[in-house]
Amino acid sequence: MTPLQIGLTAGGIVVLVVVMRYNSWKERRSAPREAAPAGAPAEGDGEGSRVEPLLGVPGAAEPLSSLDGLIDSIVPLALERTPIAAEALLGVLPPTRRVGTKPFAVEARTAAGAWEFPRAGQRYDAVQAGVQLAGRMGALNDIEFSEFVVKVERMADALGASAEFPEMAHETARARELDQFARGYDAHLGLLVRANAAAWSAGFVMQQAMKRGFQATAVPGRMVLPAGSGVGHTILELRMDPGAAAPENFAEAPLGEVALGFDVPLIAPEDRPLEHLGQHTWALAEAMNGTVTDETGRALGADAMTGIAADLQRLYAALDEHGLPAGSPQAQRLFS
Repeated sequence: MTPLQIGLTAGGIVVLVVVMRYNSWKERRSAPREAAPAGAPAEGDGEGSRVEPLLGVPGAAEPLSSLDGLIDSIVPLALERTPIAAEALLGVLPPTRRVGTKPFAVEARTAAGAWEFPRAGQRYDAVQAGVQLAGRMGALNDIEFSEFVVKVERMADALGASAEFPEMAHETARARELDQFARGYDAHLGLLVRANAAAWSAGFVMQQAMKRGFQATAVPGRMVLPAGSGVGHTILELRMDPGAAAPENFAEAPLGEVALGFDVPLIAPEDRPLEHLGQHTWALAEAMNGTVTDETGRALGADAMTGIAADLQRLYAALDEHGLPAGSPQAQRLFS
């Protein structure tokens, strides 16, 4: 195994990932490098630090709300009369769209056979409700399933409908099995860029990252690289110490490292996240006078990425075999 690789055994395959840590920020004695004033050339600007073009990637992601029997417990509602107006459904929906920690959804079927969240002005010939079996908060448990039953029964009573539920033991067993699978394949791949000499300021890091297409988010210290037009989903995430990125510390707090990475199940292979990770990490390291390392501080060369490409493909294949392709709406719901 290379210094880059940490074994993650999942379903008989070994997936090699880099583990990033965001909570071990190092203090630097030297003054942080600051962002250049607007219009002023920053150090490293020129041909070698131009904005990297995004590779061909899709634009907006598909909606994540569609129920799927693979990851949801779904209960059809037997309606007395059809079609039913959307307004009748909207008036009886539960006030929250969660059951415990799990997403809860109600969908209705159009005359064309498409399932969707009820929309005012529409009429539907069937209705179903569902709760997600597992997610990063764990598996659906007995208490949550019971709460799901209560919510659906109340809604069915208000509509004059009936609902037939699957056995709780069967559904919670499915939930545990799905949760076990998700835990085995919930891989994150990432790299660190560490300052070689003078520490940076958050403003300087953001300035350099924005030249390469990264966008700031509402979360201090977090930036994302959007896919395609930037609508719908992202390819990479950049993290820095949120304290240094806070407005009051933005230009002065020393920042010794930043982390770049992606959650493997959330990004489709055709988005080429590994290629983007390599390109942007080493470009930022060069522009900011930094070194690319693993979490132990070992310096890595750009060729380190080739060592895990084959293992990443095996992980993608395993997700495909389970009906949860990386980047699919189902995978995004399960692993988010």
